[in-house]
Amino acid sequence: MSTDPPSTTATRPAERQRDSRYLVGAGLVIAVLGIVAILAPLVTGLGLSLAFGTLLVVGGLAHVAHAFRARGWVGSFWQVLLAIVYTLAGVALLANPVFGLTTLTALLIVYLAVSGLFELVIGVKMRPDSQWGGFIVSGVVTMALAGLLWAGFPSNADWAVGLLFGISLLTTGLALVSAGYFGRDASAAESGETAERSPRSG
Repeated sequence: MSTDPPSTTATRPAERQRDSRYLVGAGLVIAVLGIVAILAPLVTGLGLSLAFGTLLVVGGLAHVAHAFRARGWVGSFWQVLLAIVYTLAGVALLANPVFGLTTLTALLIVYLAVSGLFELVIGVKMRPDSQWGGFIVSGVVTMALAGLLWAGFPSNADWAVGLLFGISLLTTGLALVSAGYFGRDASAAESGETAERSPRSG
């Protein structure tokens, strides 16, 4: 027998429906941003390069602050050295974002190759499990994508990062929209069951 008061039980479905609406709204916004990124991959990639450069500069300033708090001259020396490296790399990206785009594409290729390899290893280790095939397929596709990017590097640097970032945003947004719709349906069903039980309890 539930000890929750009727008002608390009644408000839970309403709160879940409101959260579901927020999920759907956020998912739609993220999906639209993903479509924009897919349609303008060069602009998106340059924006990511500038954002990465800004983060590096901020990281350099943080290392400068840590240098004053480090114990001993050795700790301060390494913090200052890291600050110089971070700041120079950030300024270089901000001054020439196209160069940063090439660097990001190279890092993306390495990430996809390593990620695909790990997925293949996980799939082989999970082979008795029914889900091992999904990891194998995902790993093969990921490594094939890394190979295609490597084959076209560096000429594909002007669109690869922006396009894949846009696809990532689009899939994330659609996943949030789907989760919001399923959550709303579940909350509506729960609300109907609560309404049916209320007259009986009275």
